[in-house]
Amino acid sequence: MKTHIITIFPESFESYFGTSIIKNSINKKLFFPVFYKLNDFSTKNTRRVDSKAYGMHGQVIEAEPLSKAIEFIFKKVWKKIPVIYFSPDWNLLKQKKVEKFSEELKEFIIICGHYEGIDQRIRDLYVTQEISIWEYIISSWELAAMVFLDSLVRNIPLVLGNKKSLEEDSFSEIFEWKKEYPIYTKPKIFKNLQVPEVLFSWNHKQIEIWKKKNLKN
Repeated sequence: MKTHIITIFPESFESYFGTSIIKNSINKKLFFPVFYKLNDFSTKNTRRVDSKAYGMHGQVIEAEPLSKAIEFIFKKVWKKIPVIYFSPDWNLLKQKKVEKFSEELKEFIIICGHYEGIDQRIRDLYVTQEISIWEYIISSWELAAMVFLDSLVRNIPLVLGNKKSLEEDSFSEIFEWKKEYPIYTKPKIFKNLQVPEVLFSWNHKQIEIWKKKNLKN
């Protein structure tokens, strides 16, 4: 999976992409993030890429530098590829959709907005998929991009060591898209709370029954 990330702040990804599952996926050459600093496509000597919004308060990322960045990537890869933008006024991202994206998206562009967002004409001309990670507002679309990419990458085959980790996640198909059952580890008794005995039984059929019975809606 390869993603081209257009952002004003590429450095904001460094810590997260340098740790844990994302780092492992990059080291295994299963995930390839490529960053483009939007300011490099600015038409101004100041390298600014935003202007005051017409008819409202706040700053908006201009259409011209974003268009130049997207067209640059299209030329670089010799084709038009999907363009994703994060917006709170669009469909909520759910696990079923994540799994579909992880199968279908092989190479794509992510636009990380900022301030009040991006010029609507970029959405009209280029964006093929708008995604909302939930019904709230955040200042940094880079955070939304990291949430989205983390959810995708863990579904790439061989990224996680144990396939069961995916099959028995919250909202997985095997659990009918419900939340995961309670999970426990050592010690067996902690502050007078004990791990359910069935989990020590080695009776896999009974354990599976317990899991499904304890799924959360």
